[in-house]
Amino acid sequence: MANYNRVILMGNLTRDPQLTYTPSNTPVAEFGLAVNRKWRTPDGQDREETCFVDCSLYGRSAETFNQYMSKGKPVLVEGRLKLNQWETPEGQKRSKLSVVAERFQFVGGRSGGGDYGGGQQQPPRPQRQAAPAQQANQAPPSYDDEVPPPSDDDIPF
Repeated sequence: MANYNRVILMGNLTRDPQLTYTPSNTPVAEFGLAVNRKWRTPDGQDREETCFVDCSLYGRSAETFNQYMSKGKPVLVEGRLKLNQWETPEGQKRSKLSVVAERFQFVGGRSGGGDYGGGQQQPPRPQRQAAPAQQANQAPPSYDDEVPPPSDDDIPF
């Protein structure tokens, strides 16, 4: 039987990431993520629940994450579930699920503006220069007017 362990979460950080290093000098960033779920009950009431998830991130990604992320910022995380088990000093067995993040993507913009999401800057869409006659008489056509929609024969399904 095949197994598959993949988690994709998008939420807000509940605390600043904590960067530590393993004995082999591998960076580890540990952080908490709050994921909200909203729904409407059959009788029309709006409901909301929040799931709090502990996450860890390793390697160079951990250092990058620690540098740019802080409490309250939104992030998309992809990784796998990990079951941690331990025994308390009183002899009780405990366990907890956490997420080992393998990839992340910044969501939203920076407070200073200029961010296009994803943590990477994208250039603004190029402005099209209208012909001199068009500038005086009418506005240039929009990008939507330039490319006709595909015909039904061009759609693969």
